[in-house]
Amino acid sequence: MRRLILMRHAKSDWSHGTSDHDRPLNKRGRGAAEALGNWLRAEELLPDAVLCSTAARTRETCALLDLPESSAVDHFQQLYLAEPEKIITTLRQQAKGATVLLIAHNPGIAAAAALLLQQTPDQDAFDRYPSGATTVIDFDLDSWADLTPGTGALHAFTVPKELV
Repeated sequence: MRRLILMRHAKSDWSHGTSDHDRPLNKRGRGAAEALGNWLRAEELLPDAVLCSTAARTRETCALLDLPESSAVDHFQQLYLAEPEKIITTLRQQAKGATVLLIAHNPGIAAAAALLLQQTPDQDAFDRYPSGATTVIDFDLDSWADLTPGTGALHAFTVPKELV
């Protein structure tokens, strides 16, 4: 079995006048990222590996999750504003371990979650996939290279608003 955690970065700060790639999290986003990390630990959903966009807001989200050192983190430029197909290709080629966390951006991360699930959750928040939205999907796979759309079973879905 393989488990995938798809997370949209936490709420970013638009007030700094920086480039989109360099935007940090705002105060609410920092609190949300910490809450998501607490949730991952409480639910025993700690990843073996993390695939993260190179954007400042995804890197900061990842850091604030406070994952154990055993969770290897790799950053990929191709995950920055990636389409769902690029996210799935990156997973097939780069994912290592039984449980992988991927942190990226909308609309690609939401579309990838919907594309990979056998059935999407009947929740308005899933359809909106707000900042920090996190979907946990289980796959009956021996290798990430065999990942195909429509084969994942929903394990959990949450948004920071439910956690803080």
